[in-house]
Amino acid sequence: ITAAADAWARGAAALPKPWHPQKPVLPVEGMRNILITSALPYVNNVPHLGNIIGCVLSADTFARYCRLRNWNVLYVCGTDEYGTATETKAVEEGLTPQEICDKYNAIHTDIYRWFNISFDYFGRTTTPHQTTIAQDIFQRLLARGFLLQDTVEQLQCESCQRFLADRFVEGICPFCNYEEARGDQCDKCGKLINAVELKKPQCKLCRGTPVVKPTQHLFLDLPKLEERLEPWLEQSWATGDWTANARYITRSWIRDGLKPRCITRDLKWGTPVPLDGFRDKVFYVWFDAPIGYLSITANYTDQWERWWKNPQQ
Repeated sequence: ITAAADAWARGAAALPKPWHPQKPVLPVEGMRNILITSALPYVNNVPHLGNIIGCVLSADTFARYCRLRNWNVLYVCGTDEYGTATETKAVEEGLTPQEICDKYNAIHTDIYRWFNISFDYFGRTTTPHQTTIAQDIFQRLLARGFLLQDTVEQLQCESCQRFLADRFVEGICPFCNYEEARGDQCDKCGKLINAVELKKPQCKLCRGTPVVKPTQHLFLDLPKLEERLEPWLEQSWATGDWTANARYITRSWIRDGLKPRCITRDLKWGTPVPLDGFRDKVFYVWFDAPIGYLSITANYTDQWERWWKNPQQ
């Protein structure tokens, strides 16, 4: 309190000169370098005040605070554009997935600009950098033995001649009998669903009845990481600022044992899988989308690795 009162008494003239970073903003030796991201907003809707308060405004406030402290800050964000929800919205509006992404990326950009959100760069995930970096991470996982192949039973619509991703299926919830459950989750009881478990499933596109057929997919071998993950978590819990909820959920996953997680989908709209036998598939959006933080930074500067692979600064 005394220090704050002294600073106030000295006035604005005594403040250090404001830091004006170079463009593009890059880490600077000897300074506090801070990279800030917001959760990437999905591109199939118009953002409303709740979206902005929920993920963008807090990061923007923190970015402004850091700049006032004369710390070297890069604040990036962008629209998350791949996945089933984009394809579904494209069907609804009679547009291609790319046209949907172009339309809603422009809307998002305008709205954040109107709110004066202080992004250094607002990008998107449908870029060549996204493909290059996601496929590179995939190849590294493959080379190190962290991927599995397995057969999955999946619903196929014979009329549309395609396997149906979760959101292209509706039916009766097997748990609560809600009649409009999606193929991934029931909005009434909240339980996660495997699409083949739905009663009376229907294809959302043609309202036909799909059939169950086997298809090959790639999985992230998460059980292989458990031994290395547990000691890291213990150290991170002891030294970091994890919320009680985050600790509880993570402990429950470890306690129950990690399960292999499917990272491919039978879709057209997404980052292509660069592996023979799977080239007609794309990466599941939850494998692909977090890589968007890296690729958006790469679209901002070709020296993006100085932010993402630079623990010394």
